Parts: sequence; structure tokens; C-alpha cells
Amino acid sequence: MNKQTMIDHLNEDLAGELGAIIQYITYAAKATGPYRPQLAQFFLTEVADEQLHAQYLANKIVALGGEPTTQPRSVPAAHNNREMLQAILAAERQATQDYSKRAKEADEFGDKGMAVQLEDMIRDESGHSEETERMLRDWPL
Repeated sequence: MNKQTMIDHLNEDLAGELGAIIQYITYAAKATGPYRPQLAQFFLTEVADEQLHAQYLANKIVALGGEPTTQPRSVPAAHNNREMLQAILAAERQATQDYSKRAKEADEFGDKGMAVQLEDMIRDESGHSEETERMLRDWPL
């Protein structure tokens, strides 16, 4: 794993985090129905974690000599609360997979600190997935 490939992969992850921030803010605004206050709060609470992840990735990219992307991953359209939760779940699962790969790459690259930080981010994203799965479990169709 060379430095430029590591930077490129971290930029893909950064695009995902920037997209997640947009997704959560947009979905918070679009939440409807009797659970709107709780759902909007759930979405907005997640923004802080995603922002910390994005900041770490941007800092690491710069430390490696790269330029952090400013282009977010696209946010899937969602037309109701259930679709929003399903889209969030898919994004969190993708982030978990991406960070699992990246942690292995960081080990191969020889950056144990980055590998440990990415493992922490895997824990965060897994927790987000589990919480979203629990919300969807009895959500009406």
C-alpha cells in the first residue's frame, strides 16, 4: 500500500462522511409524523459523530501530504421516515465495511495509530447501525 493509494482511499471515506452529514441534516428536516421530534433529534445527534470522523480523515489526509476532498458522496432520495431509516442503515453498514478495509490497509501501511482510530470509527458506525436496526424492527410499513 503506497501513500497515494492510502490518501485516495481516505478521501473516499471522507466523501462518505460528508455525505452522511448532509444526509442526517436533510433527513432531520424531512422527518414527519408523530415521532418527528424524536426522529429529527436522532438524526441530528449523529451529525456530531460523523463530523468528528470527517475531521479526523481530513487531518490524516493532510498529514500524509494529500488534499482532502470537498465532494460528498451522494445522498439517496428518501420520501418517508422508513425510507430515510433504511437509507441511513445502508450508509452506516457501508461505512463499517469501508473502515474495516481501511483499518487493515492502515496496518499494512504501518500506521498503527490510524488503524486504532479506524477501529474506533468502526465501533461508532456499528453502534449507529444497531440503533437504526432496532428503530426499523417495528416501524410500520
